[in-house]
Amino acid sequence: MEYFLTGGTGFIGRFLVEKLLQRGGTVHLLVREQSLDKIDRLRERLRVDDSRLQAVVGDLTSPELGIAPEVMKSLKGRIDHFFHLAALYDMGADDDAQRAANIDGTHQAVAAAAAMGAGCFHHVSSIAAAGMFKGTFREDMFEEAEHLEHPYLQTKHDAERVVRYECTIPFRIYRPGMVIGHSGTGEMDKVDGPYYFFKMIQKIRAALPQWVPTIGLEGGRLNIVPVDYVVAALDHIAHLEGEDGNCFHLVDSDPHKMGEILNIFCEAGHAPRMAMRVDSRMFGFVPPFIRQSLKNLPPVKRLTTAVLDDMGIPPSVLSFLNYPTRFDARETERVLKDTGIEVPRLADYAPVIWDYWERHLDPDLFKDRTLRGTVEGRVCVITGATSGIGLATAQKLADAGAILVIGARKPERLKEVAEQLEARGASVHAYRCDFSEMDQCDEFVRTVLDNHGHVDVLVNNAGRSIRRSLDLSFDRFHDFERTMQLNYFGSVRLIMGFAPSMLEQRRGHIVNISSIGVLTNAPRFSAYVASKSALDAFSRCAAAEWSDRNVTFTTINMPLVKTPMIAPTKIYDQVPTLTPDEAADMVAEAIIHRPKRIATRLGVFAQVLHALAPKMGEIVMNTGYRMFPDSPAAAGSRSRDKPKVSTEQVAFAAIMRGIYW
Repeated sequence: MEYFLTGGTGFIGRFLVEKLLQRGGTVHLLVREQSLDKIDRLRERLRVDDSRLQAVVGDLTSPELGIAPEVMKSLKGRIDHFFHLAALYDMGADDDAQRAANIDGTHQAVAAAAAMGAGCFHHVSSIAAAGMFKGTFREDMFEEAEHLEHPYLQTKHDAERVVRYECTIPFRIYRPGMVIGHSGTGEMDKVDGPYYFFKMIQKIRAALPQWVPTIGLEGGRLNIVPVDYVVAALDHIAHLEGEDGNCFHLVDSDPHKMGEILNIFCEAGHAPRMAMRVDSRMFGFVPPFIRQSLKNLPPVKRLTTAVLDDMGIPPSVLSFLNYPTRFDARETERVLKDTGIEVPRLADYAPVIWDYWERHLDPDLFKDRTLRGTVEGRVCVITGATSGIGLATAQKLADAGAILVIGARKPERLKEVAEQLEARGASVHAYRCDFSEMDQCDEFVRTVLDNHGHVDVLVNNAGRSIRRSLDLSFDRFHDFERTMQLNYFGSVRLIMGFAPSMLEQRRGHIVNISSIGVLTNAPRFSAYVASKSALDAFSRCAAAEWSDRNVTFTTINMPLVKTPMIAPTKIYDQVPTLTPDEAADMVAEAIIHRPKRIATRLGVFAQVLHALAPKMGEIVMNTGYRMFPDSPAAAGSRSRDKPKVSTEQVAFAAIMRGIYW
């Protein structure tokens, strides 16, 4: 027995070719000349030679598939089954591309099958041919299709029309549901259908523990089937006697609603499940013209576009969330009875589908998410780069090939650090600057822009911290002035200096090293936390203004780090802290991924606690305040005695790891 396939190197086609070869026949595959290597890879995959799997050079949209006359002559009368699988399965493709592949391609496939005198033409259509029909669509229905406004729906319907009204040889039509990966291996070749929502599930998993309940939409019933079921059913039905002219729905007769599907994949991906799902049909009382008007409001469109772009979801997918069609499959059930070919339940094979996507199809796998890929050849400015977090960050950026611009107060130390970084192979430009002096900030900005033209990344790391109770600060108003001058005004001066060039080139990222104290409202750090809070608030406002101009901000609420800045507080020698290198890893993460905020879970919990139960958060922080004393230096003593740390203090600090006391 001999077979001819269009789309034989595609996803469904590869599995069907394997099935047909198992029957002992010869398979001929239409392939463009520039894609002959795909046939070679398929032969290798299936372990067959060119005597069993033969390439036929042609083109889907050319007359009679562009098959050379001598080849067509050699195939005439030999082909028992002609399978037409080639089509454009892409919800985001334009109208012309859809028409060329789906309609014109079907015209030429029908003509080629007739020219070969094929025994039967098998057209693999889609449930999309029903459009957005409201109700149950039977296998014997076709003209009843409605709401075919989307080009994919229209072209799949029109392609099936070509077969029904133009095919002069016996034919059979198959309408698969939304085809996803193999139920045994998870194998899939592209992101489509439910896969569009996997990135959203992954992001929710990263943000929330699995046990946290979430809220979502219910939606309509989406008919999902694995490729192995589709191919097994297609192969079996194609070889039955007496079924010519029939149409078969290769679907799940008991499909899940969209909300159920998302929950199944949330469980497979170890993400929080939607404990409450809102049925969007409850908003049906709102007149359609009002809903459409709301959707077309510029802020709504911008927000929707931004969210969909971030998740990699084509806008057209939203129109299928309330999919209204159910598919009757009684003819398919009749011919598959007692064969063992049936649709597996989604929950049983969802884990392998998720696992294959995360290992092979996740779009992030194809992005350069390394620090080098982000900063190589880019101008990166780091303030306070001669010690602690700034130095560790500079070393990482130096190793990643960034053009480093570093600034600090002490020229001798600045020169020493620059030489160390150059020894690592970095391009380093060091400029002395006291970032608490506005004139020096302005001069620093002018020099950097004159020498480099622009800045790609600004890391506002230079800062001053003061640990002193308010009871000891009544006559020290200058503490508040000093921290505000460097931590807030100095950082804002640099942002405002470098921002015009960032906005002009529509690219720039600003990383502000803030403090976990902003989230926990740390006692003894009122001056320091207030200055960092001011910078946080400024950055949120600026980000809202520049969001559509690709100038972004990341705030890092840094926990306690073992740096020279905390050295005067000897009690910190006895409590858990991050190393500067660990802190620099957080800065690198900010530069690569550009999140709005990076914070520890304890910091986020403290912020939530303060929002929901502020008095409780206040009591917890007061307990720590009373447990840990002021340092001798803060109290005005010159004592150098190492403070004694009790086991209770160590235990409390371990539980509240990273929080300032």
